Amino acid sequence: MVKILDSTLREGEQTPGVYFSPDKKLRIAQMLDQIGVNIIEVGNPAVDQEIALAIKQIADAGLKAKIGAHSLCRIDNVQKALDCDVDFLGVFFSVSQKRLETDYHICLNQAIDKIVEVISYAKLQQPNLLIRYTLEDALRSPLENVIDAASAAVKAGADIISIADTTGYATPFYPYRSISFYVQTLKTELENCNLYPQIEVHCHNDQGLALANALDAYRAGADIIDVAVMGLGERAGIVDLAELMINLIDMGESKQLWQLNYLSDLYNFVSEHSHIPIAPHHPIIGKNAFTHYAGVHVKAISKDERLYQSLNPEILGCKSSVALGMQSGYTAIEIAMKNIGRGDLVQDQNLVNLILQEVKKISKRGTQIDIEKELPSIVERCYMERQEAKGKRQE
Repeated sequence: MVKILDSTLREGEQTPGVYFSPDKKLRIAQMLDQIGVNIIEVGNPAVDQEIALAIKQIADAGLKAKIGAHSLCRIDNVQKALDCDVDFLGVFFSVSQKRLETDYHICLNQAIDKIVEVISYAKLQQPNLLIRYTLEDALRSPLENVIDAASAAVKAGADIISIADTTGYATPFYPYRSISFYVQTLKTELENCNLYPQIEVHCHNDQGLALANALDAYRAGADIIDVAVMGLGERAGIVDLAELMINLIDMGESKQLWQLNYLSDLYNFVSEHSHIPIAPHHPIIGKNAFTHYAGVHVKAISKDERLYQSLNPEILGCKSSVALGMQSGYTAIEIAMKNIGRGDLVQDQNLVNLILQEVKKISKRGTQIDIEKELPSIVERCYMERQEAKGKRQE
């Protein structure tokens, strides 16, 4: 069973302009816990005292999920994380050759010594602490560096090794550039040394492949996958929580693992307080995700929604709908009229056609027609026009 680590409160808050106050972070953490996320990564307490306060507040909230802090590979930073009462600690350090040479100005052995020192310290302070060592920019690091650093980290006390595709470089289409290759190779090499950590993946979306890479890693045996609500994060963000859950269910994970009907409330809350709107066409959660518009589509789904849907919206606690506009057909008007309680008029085909033409005319303004607010008046106008026409014919 794969585990999900949500990093909305850490990676997500690295989205430019996004800030969640401690009370908002607690509410988001509670909602994530309600959905069934396994690990909630709250932030790096060394960044700001308010972040430390939020981490401690969430750690003490009695949630089922493990609560984690993120830390530079420095003992003073690690201690700040431990002071927040977390039961999960993430330490990151890159072993890419370019980073070692141009940023850290140290060799691989010196980097490994540093990693071992910090992880050993954390484990000594809190033996039951779940420790993750993240190989930052792993996909652009020499494989031997990755294996050596991961092996040393596990021997020092790391329980989890995270393969971070920090720049969104990975692709499932080239074997030696795929995250599945790194997962499989690292697992094999560590097992050969009698080391059996959990393998985590952290996939960035710079080339639009974060979800594809995460699912590629899942098929390769990854134990933990990082996500964020709305895919928030640095630059193009990381894997979207809802998209991952739905695809994991499609690949065999039980839908009983997660309470998907709470996703909509979570996304709306994060959207409101991050001041980032949810795109209408956002998969799973967007307003149009289960909305049908073109005439041929609406006519088909009126008979069987599966003809134009691969996902049942009921597992998310929502229903399919129709939209009205230039692309609409007769059936869409019928359905919409029934939805607003005017099903008594749909037998009048001429009236329905009149309403359809009015809808097409209004749609040229370039904005969607609100069925609940606008359609009743459209129906009323067309009905009166129809009655007047009948009256004139009788005269």
